[in-house]
Amino acid sequence: MGSVAAALLLLLLCFPVAFSGHDYGQALSKSLLFFEAQRSGVLPRNQRVTWRSHSGLTDGKSSGVNLVGGYYDAGDNVKFGLPMAFTVTMMAWSVIEYGNQLRANGELGNSIDAIKWGTDYFIKAHPEPNVLYGEVGDGNTDHYCWQRPEEMTTDRKAYRIDPSNPGSDLAGETAAAMAAASIVFRRSNPVYSRLLLTHAYQLFDFADKYRGKYDSSITIAQKYYRSVSGYNDELLWAAAWLYQASNNQFYLDYLGRNGDAMGGTGWSMTEFGWDVKYAGVQTLVAKFLMQGKAGRHAPVFRRFKDKADFFMCSLLGKGSRNIQKTPGGLIFRQRWNNMQFVTSASFLTTVYSDYLTSSRSNLRCSAGIVAPSQLLSFAKSQVDYILGDNPRATSYMVGYGNNFPQRVHHRGSSIVSVKVDHTFVTCRGGYATWFSRKGSDPNLLTGAIVGGPDAYDNFADRRDNYEQTEPATYNNAPLLGVLARLSSGHSGYSQFLPAVPAPVVRRPMPIRKPRVTTPVRASGPVAIVQKVTGSCVSKGRTYYRYSTTVINKSSRPLKSLNLSIKNLHGPIWGLSRSGNSFGLPAWMHSLPSGKSLEFVYIHSTSPANVAVSSYTLA
Repeated sequence: MGSVAAALLLLLLCFPVAFSGHDYGQALSKSLLFFEAQRSGVLPRNQRVTWRSHSGLTDGKSSGVNLVGGYYDAGDNVKFGLPMAFTVTMMAWSVIEYGNQLRANGELGNSIDAIKWGTDYFIKAHPEPNVLYGEVGDGNTDHYCWQRPEEMTTDRKAYRIDPSNPGSDLAGETAAAMAAASIVFRRSNPVYSRLLLTHAYQLFDFADKYRGKYDSSITIAQKYYRSVSGYNDELLWAAAWLYQASNNQFYLDYLGRNGDAMGGTGWSMTEFGWDVKYAGVQTLVAKFLMQGKAGRHAPVFRRFKDKADFFMCSLLGKGSRNIQKTPGGLIFRQRWNNMQFVTSASFLTTVYSDYLTSSRSNLRCSAGIVAPSQLLSFAKSQVDYILGDNPRATSYMVGYGNNFPQRVHHRGSSIVSVKVDHTFVTCRGGYATWFSRKGSDPNLLTGAIVGGPDAYDNFADRRDNYEQTEPATYNNAPLLGVLARLSSGHSGYSQFLPAVPAPVVRRPMPIRKPRVTTPVRASGPVAIVQKVTGSCVSKGRTYYRYSTTVINKSSRPLKSLNLSIKNLHGPIWGLSRSGNSFGLPAWMHSLPSGKSLEFVYIHSTSPANVAVSSYTLA
């Protein structure tokens, strides 16, 4: 009993997340997989979402430009530039602030790859200083069809902005994405970093000189991504990121000169997302002020910070105008994809908590003084709700937990993979055969954050319920930083030190240390993948937490399974045990075709030897 108690104490000290109800490291890993499912273009050899294949291979051809690549924004097959750029900006901001935490979770490399998939596309989409392609595909014709991206027959026309057809919001957000990404690549790929920064300079100049709303030029986007806030917020947002990327005084002066006139110090915000950037600008400028960089612009920057404080206080329910919450505690802005506002707000409260801690400041709200830790606790409460701590006990991240959406509003996920069945799915036939199905999606859209519940915590898991079951890249992007931060613990630390992590060195690890990921091991229709998701040092010894995934690759349910686990020197969770044999957990009667289960164990050496002893197919 004494040894068991000691082991439990060690685990509590080393891995508090394992006992807090959620594995943030596992959620982080899953959330990154979603971006691979959204890839357009020629997929790389290391593509991990294997049910996807190449798509959009002629994008841009009719316009004489190569626009192959980038991301599909949500459950359709259109590439919308504005939300894609915001997605990349937020992924880059996550790496800038929490790169070391991403590295500790073994996900820094995957995060950087996800960013580069977007920036490589933006380089193609920006062939001239004053030309930017902002959309490929037509939302109207695309939504008329329900087809896999690999064989879509819809219109792939490319739409652009230029001096005669300006789009300051689109160009400004893309400039912000390129500038933020240039910081990410500064040490690991300096040549690429300088290229991104050059594009950012040009895009900002284009946006500032030729002013106008992008949806007045690309009118086809109005129905889907209308720029309600205009372009002033994107110009300020881009200037803030260019200052952070270049340390060029011009951009700091731009914020100081234009902060009042462009609304940066005037708008009291209760939302932040792909359209409205003011809260993000206010947070960044507040950081510059706390770092002592404001100079003669300090009075203006203090007004920026006052608005950032307003946003944070409204989220905590301690302001003069507070954000609505559901009975279960989730912030609520709108029924259609409300989760986008939850993840973006959670990111801002997370970084602002660390900014205040670093400057040894508190948050001043109309209801009183608030410690920075309360902001981080708020972010944690929202993430925990997403992961299942809610009245429905539903995880709104696909593939995380035991109860998550099974009928996602997503073309690729809902139609059998082209690798499994080559039968062509027609435009309208997809609706009749696949969209209308009542069964679960044939392809698991791992890591996707869906739109989420309504104002009363209600949720209907139906494919036609696009307001609640459709995912989006900009739902996931802000969550990367929050999950990385939460997985590292809840204590404050300085965010004002150089934050760009050292390059990811892709070389074999020493034999005495466990590898981050073991190769896929298969026994017939059963595949096993192991991965390190955390570590800590206690009394001079390093302990590793391993997440192991068992995948049923057959076309039939796996009725029974016996695993042999050798060289295991610690506790294990997620399997039933009988003597030296391990099987499906007691609550799981079978493992459906194409599905997987995960179990976790902790010990202080290389991965245990996990193998299949026997199995039975239904």
